[in-house]
This record gives sequence, C-alpha cells and structure tokens, in this order.
Amino acid sequence: MPDTLPPLRFASGQEQAFHRALHQAARAYLQASGDHRYASRFDQLKALFLLLLACGSYGVMLASSHDAVFFAGYFLAIALSMLLNVVVNHDASHNVFFRKAWLNRLAGRVVTLPLGIEPEFWRLRHVRFHHLYANIEHYDLDTEENGFFRQTPFQRRHAYMRYQHLYWPMIAGLSLPWIAWVFDWSDRLGRTPLRQERELASTQGWCLFLLSKLGHVLLVLALPLWAAHAHGVATSTMLLAYVLSQMFASLLVVYLLLGTHWAEADFFQAAPGGVMEHGWYRHNFVTACDWETSPRWLNQFTGGLNYHLTHHLFPGWHHRHYPALADRVAQLAHQHGMPYRRISYRELLASQRRFLRRMGQEDAV
Repeated sequence: MPDTLPPLRFASGQEQAFHRALHQAARAYLQASGDHRYASRFDQLKALFLLLLACGSYGVMLASSHDAVFFAGYFLAIALSMLLNVVVNHDASHNVFFRKAWLNRLAGRVVTLPLGIEPEFWRLRHVRFHHLYANIEHYDLDTEENGFFRQTPFQRRHAYMRYQHLYWPMIAGLSLPWIAWVFDWSDRLGRTPLRQERELASTQGWCLFLLSKLGHVLLVLALPLWAAHAHGVATSTMLLAYVLSQMFASLLVVYLLLGTHWAEADFFQAAPGGVMEHGWYRHNFVTACDWETSPRWLNQFTGGLNYHLTHHLFPGWHHRHYPALADRVAQLAHQHGMPYRRISYRELLASQRRFLRRMGQEDAV
C-alpha cells in the first residue's frame, strides 16, 4: 500500500447541466417541505432510545448469573451498537447528524467504542478517500488489496480465491476486529495514505487514540470477564459472546454495504497525469447503485446505506432524505443520460456473488 497518493481530478465539461438540475431539484424539495438537510428530532430520539436499550442490555449482562441471559445481554448490546453506527456514525462522519461538528465527533466516538474502531480514522478513510475515489485502485482504501479475496480486476489472484464467493462471509465476519487492530494501528503509525491528513498526530491525538482502545478493551472484555467471574458465569460463555457478537456486527454492516460497489460496477486505475477521462457524476453512477428494502419500512434501520449511489451524490444530507432524493436522481439521470440503477436486495446479493466468482477465476479481468 502506498503511503502517499497524488490527488486525482475528474473531467467536468459534460456534467454541468446535470449538476445544476440535480441541485436545483434538491433545493426545491427542501423548500417545498420547509425542512433542513440534517437529522430530524425523531432520528435523534430514535438514536437515544437505541443507545439506552444498548446500555440496558449491557447492564443486564453485568448483573446476570445465568449463562443464557448473560450471553443474550452481551450480544444484544453489541448488535445495538452496530445498529447505532449504521444510523448515527455514518451521518455523523459527514457532519449531518447534528449541526455542530463537535457533537458529531462526540456521537461517533461514543457509538464506535463497543466496536473498537477509531472514528476519526474511519471518517477520513470514508470521506476523503472512498467518497472521492470510489473503486479507483489504491485510492479507494475500502477496496485495498488484502490477500483474502480479490476485490478488483487489478489485484493479484491466488488459487484459493476461486472459492472466495463461498468463504467471503467468514472473512467479512472478521472485518471489524481487522479494522480496529490492523487498519487503525497502520493508520496511527503512518503506514497508509492517511499520513497525509495529519489527523490525531499530536500527543493529545495519541492519548485520545490509546484511551479509546483501552476503553474498548475494558468495555467488551475486562468488565464482562469480571462480571462473569463474580456471578459464576462460565468464562467460555463470555468469550463466545464476544466472538459471535463482533462477527454478527461485522456481517450486519457488510451485508448492507459491500455489494453496492460490486454489483455490475466498474473499476478504474488512476489516470496518468492525475485527470480521469470521465466526470465525477458519471464515475459515481458506474461505481455504485441504489437498492430497495422489502418491506420499505426497513429503511429506518439501514442508515441510508441501501440508497448508496444517492448517498454518494448527496453526502452532506441526512439519510432520511434519500428516498425522495433517489426519485429525483432517477428522473434526472434518465433525462441526462446517466446510468442510474435501483435494484432489489435479492438482485444485489446475486450480483455480488457473481462478481466474487468472476474475480476469483483465473481469467478474470
């Protein structure tokens, strides 16, 4: 992985009309509803309810002397924490869950603590690399070569990858610990392109990083182990709860997210000279898609990740607006010749499986 990356630019000459029409439609939508682009009070109260429910589950776990209740409380607390990351931290990383940046940072740090992820590094990876350079080799850090499975046609193929469409859920289930203990420390030690950003580089930044890691260990391992020992709960029960809850949380977000950039998507290498031949809007249309939940009310719990293309076009908007914005994107895309795709979740999973199978084949290009 290179530790510095020169900036890339996109050609923009053919996209100004689409840009103006899209943002005019978005402004008209807000004005007609008298609304704003941030989270609503309902969304904030929903997040508070989930947080209290997670804390209550954790409290039940700490007080329980029954293995089954202990396991259920622990597992539910971590699962709710992952749900909070989906419906809070993603928007907070774009500064749209609250109006004030410091509140978004605080919310991100609180909800990521049970998962062990450094929220500032995750935000930088997501906002300054993935959003700018989706599916561009080396620039999109979410698709960086990892040796476990081949995510782009430009990466090395190993013989075992012919089975990656079968074993990928196991790897995906380990993604959160990998981020917390490999990605975060690589970022912290300046071994990735995040060294360009100089985030948390001060002594204060180091202290905050280390305190967060220590807080995570205390919250998900030390305190539960103490409670298990104090109440006669088997240590194996606690450790099994830790492993399975972390894997479930990983799979929850992966099943919402990964296929959105794999489903019939294009992949690119950085253009010589640093200027891509196509525009930024077209790039997003050919590297992402929207998918619909069934039933539709499940949108309340996807954090807008299912409207992933729409999110890439409107990252500065809270996800509650994405259903309405997606309809406007679809209409304007048709008028301006943009390849908009909105598929079902079943189609997303089938396309994801085909992609992984193709990437694992010897002749995949």
